[in-house]
Amino acid sequence: MERKNINPWQWQDDLGFSQAVEVSSAQRILHCAGQAAVGTDGVSQHAGDMRAQINLALDNIETVLARAGFALADVVRLNYYTTNMDKFFEAYDAVTQRLAKAKCQPAATLLGVACLARPELMVEIEATAMK
Repeated sequence: MERKNINPWQWQDDLGFSQAVEVSSAQRILHCAGQAAVGTDGVSQHAGDMRAQINLALDNIETVLARAGFALADVVRLNYYTTNMDKFFEAYDAVTQRLAKAKCQPAATLLGVACLARPELMVEIEATAMK
C-alpha cells in the first residue's frame, strides 16, 4: 500500500494536517479533510453567507480532488457539518446542482454541530473519492 499526502496549499502544514491522503492499493481511494470557506491563504471567507460558504467549500474540495487526479464525479461519500441547519437547507440547492452537474450521487451524512474550527464558519464538508 502506498500513501501520498495531497496539499495544494502550504498553510495547513503548520497545523499538522493534510488536505487529503491518497491510499493506493487495488483501487485508488482519496480521503479529503473537511473543507470550509477558507481562501488559499487559510483565511475564512463569507462570514454569515451560507450559500457562499457552501460554494467555496465545494470549490476547495474540487481543488483537492483535482490535485490528486480525481473529479467530483469520483466522490463516493460526503459528510456535511453545519452550525445552522435552517440556513444550510435554504442553500442546499447549491450542493444538489453541483452534484447533479458532475453526475455524482454519493453516500452522505449531515450533522448539526455547535461550532466549527472558527466561529465565522457555518459549514464544513468532507469527501471520500475512489477510482
